[in-house]
Amino acid sequence: MAKEETIVSGMAGRYASALHALAAESGATAAVGAALSSFQKLIDESPDLQRLVKSPVFSAEDQTKALNVILDKAGISGVAANFIKLVASKRRLFAISDMIAGYRKLEDAANGVTRAEVTAASPLNDKQMQALRDQLAAVAGAKSVDVDVKIDPAIIGGLVVKVGSRMVDSSLKTKLNAIRTRMKEVG
Repeated sequence: MAKEETIVSGMAGRYASALHALAAESGATAAVGAALSSFQKLIDESPDLQRLVKSPVFSAEDQTKALNVILDKAGISGVAANFIKLVASKRRLFAISDMIAGYRKLEDAANGVTRAEVTAASPLNDKQMQALRDQLAAVAGAKSVDVDVKIDPAIIGGLVVKVGSRMVDSSLKTKLNAIRTRMKEVG
């Protein structure tokens, strides 16, 4: 448990740790993770569900009744559904996204997976993606790296890579801005 506490902390972290331990006992960590990801996707896509989750106006009973319907329609059941309902009954639904993020961190740590956010000026081909994954895995000391690539032509070239709390900005835009700043200081 001490290792889990270093990965996730706070109230949401305690809930995530408890859920991860429960899912691990029943050998369902992947299934619970998939169900939580599905629920997070529903939250992200629905302003009404965001309001239900975040607003203190709804009672725990109202939230639970609505969640019963939503979870049933989404096909989310078992440990994940029971957890979400428990969180609602304890008036902690406002923190469900943080709990889901904490669960993902615990699951990633258990599986030796590191997540990276990469911003590129143009799409990367398969060879570039594999080289990037290999380099990030070596740097992060992970078995594998899950890379989320975003395209932003404004960076002109290069990459902006974020792994955990570390970020490396090797974009051409940043380098040009640095040169511009140095030229202003000289002139």
